[in-house]
Parts: sequence; C-alpha cells; structure tokens
Amino acid sequence: MLSLILLGEAVNDTSSIDSIQYDFEKIRAATNDFSEANKLGQGGFGAVYKGKLLNNQEIAVKRLSRNSSQGDVEFKNEVLLLVKLQHKNLVRLLGFSTQGPERLLVYEFVSNGSLDHFIFDPIKASILDWDKRYKIIQGISRGLLYLHEDSMLRIIHRDLKASNILLDEKMNPKISDFGMARLLVVDQTQDTTNRIVGT
Repeated sequence: MLSLILLGEAVNDTSSIDSIQYDFEKIRAATNDFSEANKLGQGGFGAVYKGKLLNNQEIAVKRLSRNSSQGDVEFKNEVLLLVKLQHKNLVRLLGFSTQGPERLLVYEFVSNGSLDHFIFDPIKASILDWDKRYKIIQGISRGLLYLHEDSMLRIIHRDLKASNILLDEKMNPKISDFGMARLLVVDQTQDTTNRIVGT
C-alpha cells in the first residue's frame, strides 16, 4: 500500500476528492474485469492494468493490495496530495476508485513502458542512441528536481530505478511509483528512516 508520510497538515477537501473519484464499475469495465490480458505488471503494492474509458482515453490502473491497515481517510488524503503533482516528467495520477476493500489508482497511460525494457533488451537498446539517453537523463533529473525542490510537497522518491521510469510515445521519461515516497515539510532538508528499500 502507499506509504507516503506527510509531515504537515492533512487534506480534508471533499469537493476535490469527489472530482477525482472514478466509478469502480467503470474502471472494472475499462480493464475488462482486471483481465490477465490487460495486466501490465505486478509490483510490491499491487498489479497494474491497462484500461480504456468510454471516451477512448487509455489509462493505467494500479489495483492496490488489500493487506494495508491504512484507512479510507488517509488513503484519500494521500491521493489528493499525489494528484497535485504536475510535471511533464512525472506520471500523472488522474484519480482513484474505492469499493469495499478495493482501492484503485488511475494514472495516465504511458505507451512505451518502462526504461528497463529498453536498457536490458539487446534489440530495444539499439533504439536508445546517446542523444536519446541524454534526453532521458535530463528528463529524469528535471522530474527529481521538481520533487525535491520545486514542488510544494518536497517529495523523496526512495525507490528510483529503471523499472520506475516510463517512456511516452516520444521517449520522454516519466517517473512513476511513488509508493515508497517520503513527504517532507517545505523547510525540511533531511530525514532519517530505518527501512531499506529498492533493489
């Protein structure tokens, strides 16, 4: 489950929550009932599925694992914070859906998949000439700068790796998977943790 830690105030704006909440049955239909054919991958926090809404918008849906002790209020507060992150080098969270124990995060769909598929595949690696690699590194750096310095939330990702960098149709990088992120207050420049993350 999401483990963002907010060191500031909680968000309780129900009008904002309603505007980004998707109907669960519409998301279920968009992913063809979370079919294996639409499954894009499996991470530590749940499976990710490709979906298509009725307006033909393609989405990626993260179906979060059910073993979290996090309550609905905390979950919705975290979603409200994440949806405010707007940068061209971050995967955009569009909204969420809940029904009973089910919790879904709805993201923009990023068509070329993750960077690791290009780096570690000998055929796809040839697509990444040095100019493209440099452009990808610059984009990742801009996204991290936004998270660390320019965002009002000051976020530390804590699990940045090639599989968490997605590439759009123009090979622009987008940082994804903020499941292990740490939120810092605006003036805070450091924090400590005992939890080891990453691979």
